[in-house]
This record gives sequence, C-alpha cells and structure tokens, in this order.
Amino acid sequence: MSSLPEASQFTFFHALRVRWAEVDPQSIVFNGHYLTYADVAITEYFRALGVAYPADLAQDGGDFFAIRTLLEYRAPARFDDQLQIGIRSARLGRSSLTFALGIWRDGELLTSGEIVYVHADGATRSSAPLPQWLREKIESFEKTQPQS
Repeated sequence: MSSLPEASQFTFFHALRVRWAEVDPQSIVFNGHYLTYADVAITEYFRALGVAYPADLAQDGGDFFAIRTLLEYRAPARFDDQLQIGIRSARLGRSSLTFALGIWRDGELLTSGEIVYVHADGATRSSAPLPQWLREKIESFEKTQPQS
C-alpha cells in the first residue's frame, strides 16, 4: 500500500461489533477474521449500490473471483469493539475491480488493505470486461473516483 487511507476518502462504511468467537487467546481479533470483515463489508457495499450480489452479475453470465488480498495491521481490535469498515472502489480495470479498505475504531485506523477481484465468465472462469452498468453505478456512487 502506498499511503494510509483516510476516512474522508470513503463513501461507504459498515459497522461491525467484534464478537467473542473472533478473539484469540491474546484477547485480540485473530488475523484471519479481518478478511471476513472485509467480505461482509463488500457485500454490503454492493447492496448500497443497489446490486444484488451475486444474482445481478450472474444475469450477464459473470462472477467475481478474488485474486489478491493485502492487509496491513496497525493496531489490534478487541472483543466488543465497535468497528467502522470503509470500502471503496479504488480502481476499475478492464476486468478487475480493486477495493480499498480501512478498519477504524473510534477514529483510529486499525487495519488497511486492498482486495482485487477479477470479473470472469462464470462457466469458463476466463476474464471478461466489467459490465458497463456496474462501472456506471460505482462511478456515480463514489465521492473519490476510482482510477482507470
């Protein structure tokens, strides 16, 4: 990651409270749960766009496949913390969609990262261009426009 995300760059946030089952013997959130948090927030991001995921993409015969994830841990989340998970479309490629994410607690950045998805034909799993309707929804939704 080149720079720390700022909350002001994000249009969408999803609130999530840390549950007891997500903390490890050190009383902090086990690192693998952060990807689950990101996945939940991305699903809610699509909902905020008005996209029924994965049904709307399947109508065009497409689907998304995660090809890269990167998380940087800055400070731990703990049981019962109220987290704000920011998700934004940072880049729209020909067939790829890069999400930037930030996880905050009371304004403190705990985790940052990105997840890259490739849009592909659902049957062959070969890359396919992002649907134009999806590009338009993302571009009209985001206050910080994605890179091309």
